[in-house]
Amino acid sequence: MATDRKAEVVWQGDLKNGSGTIESVTSGAIAPLDVSWASRSEEPSGKTSPEELIAAAWASCFSMALSSGLAKSGNPPEKLETSVTVTFQPGEGITKGALIVRGTVPGLDGDAFIEAAESAKQNCPVSKALAGIPEISLQASLA
Repeated sequence: MATDRKAEVVWQGDLKNGSGTIESVTSGAIAPLDVSWASRSEEPSGKTSPEELIAAAWASCFSMALSSGLAKSGNPPEKLETSVTVTFQPGEGITKGALIVRGTVPGLDGDAFIEAAESAKQNCPVSKALAGIPEISLQASLA
C-alpha cells in the first residue's frame, strides 16, 4: 500500500530577505519550523533549511534500511548511530552527502558491516532519490 506524506510551507518575501514556516506535516511531529535563505547559506540562527531536513530524512531512512538488511541476514543490530551531512553550495545546489554510521551488531565482523552499510546506502529510498548528488561518501564501523 502506498503512503502519502505532506508538508505545507508559507513563504513571505523574496529569497534573500524573506522567510518561511513549515506550517504542518502529515504526522504533526515537526511543525512549525522556521526556514530562511540565511539558514541555508550562512548561519542557521535557530532556523532550519531544506538540506538539514534532507539530512534528517536520509539518516533515518539509511538507518532503517541498514537495520532491515542486518536483521534479514541474521544479525539484527542492537544499536545504529547514524550521522548525515548534506553540503549546499549556493549557485550549485547540493554538492556532497556524507554518511557516517557506527553500529553495535553482535556476531558481525567489520567487513560484513561495511558491506551491509554500502547496500543500505545504495538501496534506501532517500539515497535513491538523492542519487544525483555528485559526491556521496560512507564511513561505517562497529562499536
